[in-house]
Amino acid sequence: MTHEHSAGVIVFRARPEREYLLLDYGSHWDFPKGHVETGESSQTAACRELAEETGIRDAQILAGFMHNIRYFYRRRGERMHKVVTYYVAETATDQVTLSHEHCNYTWLPYEDALKRLTFKTSQDLLAKAHTFLDTRQLP
Repeated sequence: MTHEHSAGVIVFRARPEREYLLLDYGSHWDFPKGHVETGESSQTAACRELAEETGIRDAQILAGFMHNIRYFYRRRGERMHKVVTYYVAETATDQVTLSHEHCNYTWLPYEDALKRLTFKTSQDLLAKAHTFLDTRQLP
């Protein structure tokens, strides 16, 4: 079995109502994420992947939230074990420039984002991030 490590970001923008960025991967809706490269921290990888996949470069990762999800899948018949480390980040950017990996994007308030996300693990992750943002102490 091969092991993979990726990193991703639950990106939000503050509006009158908080909105979360979701990406359309063609077969599912999820958060920006990608592989951690050799010698790279998961936080650095998360920011790099966000910039590559969306063009967002001003995102600020918030201290106090880091969550791993684990799952198995098959790639060319081989069983893969993947761990994805997620962070929460805020952006002031409205404009998204998609990479070739995605078909579309959307900014959605919490309840709508929960409904749009394809996977239960992503829905659970968004719920944790949303609770974190609601209960965090602002400086």
